[in-house]
Amino acid sequence: MKIEIKQYGSLPCELEVFIINGIEADEDDFGELIRVALEEYSCNVSGFKPKEHTQSVLEKYNITEDEYKSVCLKLNDTFSFGGCSLCV
Repeated sequence: MKIEIKQYGSLPCELEVFIINGIEADEDDFGELIRVALEEYSCNVSGFKPKEHTQSVLEKYNITEDEYKSVCLKLNDTFSFGGCSLCV
C-alpha cells in the first residue's frame, strides 16, 4: 500500500494531501477527528476515532483489513497534536 498524508500548514486539522494507492482519499471513509472546543476559534485535536471498515472502502482503495487499520493509525498520529488556535 502506498499512502500520502499531509496537513495544511496553516490548518493542521485538515488534510492537504490524502492519497491511498493513487486514489484521492476521504478521511470520512475511515472515521472522524476527536476534537473538543476549548473556546471560540480554538480546539484540542487529540486523535482520530476509526470506524469499522466496509468491503466497499477496502475495494475503493484496494487495501486489506490490516492496511485499513494502518491508515487509521496514521490518521491518529497525524491528528494527535493537541491544542490549536490557528482558526483565529
